[in-house]
Amino acid sequence: MKCKICDHNATALFSAKVLNKHQVQYYQCDRCQFIQTEDPYWLAESYSNAITQLDIGLIQRNLELSKITAVVINTFFNAKGKFIDFAGGYGMLVRMMRDYGYDFYRQDKYCENTFAPHFDIYNQASKHFELLTAFEVFEHLENPIQDIDEMLTYSSNILFSTVLQPHNALTPDNWWYISPEIGQHIALYHINSLKAIAKLKGLYFYTNGKNLHLFTRQKINGCWFKLLANKKVANLLFSLFRKQSKSLTPQDYEFLKNKMHS
Repeated sequence: MKCKICDHNATALFSAKVLNKHQVQYYQCDRCQFIQTEDPYWLAESYSNAITQLDIGLIQRNLELSKITAVVINTFFNAKGKFIDFAGGYGMLVRMMRDYGYDFYRQDKYCENTFAPHFDIYNQASKHFELLTAFEVFEHLENPIQDIDEMLTYSSNILFSTVLQPHNALTPDNWWYISPEIGQHIALYHINSLKAIAKLKGLYFYTNGKNLHLFTRQKINGCWFKLLANKKVANLLFSLFRKQSKSLTPQDYEFLKNKMHS
């Protein structure tokens, strides 16, 4: 087995019963510590519902990440630009960010846009964005390098979340994030895995060391990024930035009402 990140040898690490019925082998790269499954033949079955029933943290996650995203945008990027939420699910983050005043759009090939209809990638003439967000996406990627290449066609700045491997000798019994019951977490990253991706793509890499990360072509203050990725700090700063932005909700309402009558 070859590592999907750095093409080095990957060694069998453990096996687990995926979807409570498929015995699946997991491998870890000897160089960058990336963990991947064997060929994920069960994916169509695991995505019978785009959002798993076990993702009970979806609403809380969007509440926290929307504020962190806002302060990261205002600190490092052009807040008046356009933004894209990659694999954005039901469109909840897009709707929240637009309510905050940020011109966000959604991209998702598999999930219905429930909360932000008509603010999808296909509704935008320009396909280049100031920042791309990809929250709880990387662990789902069957071919990470190719998918990151697709992300980079939209933006050279990728703000994303995925939980880093917390220690060695991981198993489903000592790390909840493996989640073999849902069968969707097929790519699990060590900090060295993300560093390897950044080097391969010529990007700067910043992280809070736990679950929130940034790939970008511009050099920023890594300590400041780590501070902003703290939800308590983000909550404090968000209230300041919020006063500077005007919600897009009223104009979106008029836009959607006109769409209904056209």
